[in-house]
Amino acid sequence: MNTALPPVFVSHGSPMIALEPGAAGAFMQRLGPAIDAAFGRPKAILAISAHTAARAPVLLAAPRHAAVHDFGNFDPELFTLRYDVPGAPALADRVAGLLGAASIPAHVMQEGGLDHGIWTALRYIYPDADTPVLPLAFVPDQSPAQQFALGEALATLANEGVLVLGTGSITHNLRRAFSGGLRGPRQQAEIPESKAFRDWMNTRGTALDWNALLDYRKLAPHAVDMHPTDEHLLPWFVAAGAGGRKDAPLRLHDSVEMACIGMDAYAFGPLAARLAEQLEPAMAS
Repeated sequence: MNTALPPVFVSHGSPMIALEPGAAGAFMQRLGPAIDAAFGRPKAILAISAHTAARAPVLLAAPRHAAVHDFGNFDPELFTLRYDVPGAPALADRVAGLLGAASIPAHVMQEGGLDHGIWTALRYIYPDADTPVLPLAFVPDQSPAQQFALGEALATLANEGVLVLGTGSITHNLRRAFSGGLRGPRQQAEIPESKAFRDWMNTRGTALDWNALLDYRKLAPHAVDMHPTDEHLLPWFVAAGAGGRKDAPLRLHDSVEMACIGMDAYAFGPLAARLAEQLEPAMAS
């Protein structure tokens, strides 16, 4: 099997995805087996989530991680769910070295825990919780270009059997999404603003228009409406940077929940097409 892997971004949406998988959860259930079939099981996962942020990059290098229930007022059953998984302390030193070589100082902390953006996705992608995970806290007030540069510094990992996994949401306006309450219906007609933004991201990616993507807040339709704050989109740019500029981002899945929470997933780099091909039979069934 190949050791190289395409970096991936998945949208995790509401914490309720852990109980109600919907179309995005069903896609993630297919994603892990597709990665394994096309490339072999990753030796580790470097996870960059919208919900793990810091004033400087921080690697959480604990030997084990557990699910952190970093939310409130949702279904009480969510707080009973677990995802106990090995950490990747040795990988932390490797990643810190790569970032340092790119003049991006990173801290290594012997701390553990997976925020809900990570564990809700991984419970579907690798439900056996047997693949080591290394969370990387990013800096949420840095620009998309800086996030892309962070990903570029990590590009070597894709050739070393490490899955670079960004997790957030391709659109994310909670005020709009929860206007009917936290437990409102998840399946609603998508609002035009959400569709326009998601289509723009996909079209600009296909065109390899990195300049537009990196300046999305000025150029994308309804950008500030769909991302009042952009921490949920920034992991997309980290994963994209790890894939590089030569190959177009490839949308693997698109769906919407609560009218404006985009659940799109992307793969990046030269191996993205192979992953898409592996997913095609399951997507057609």
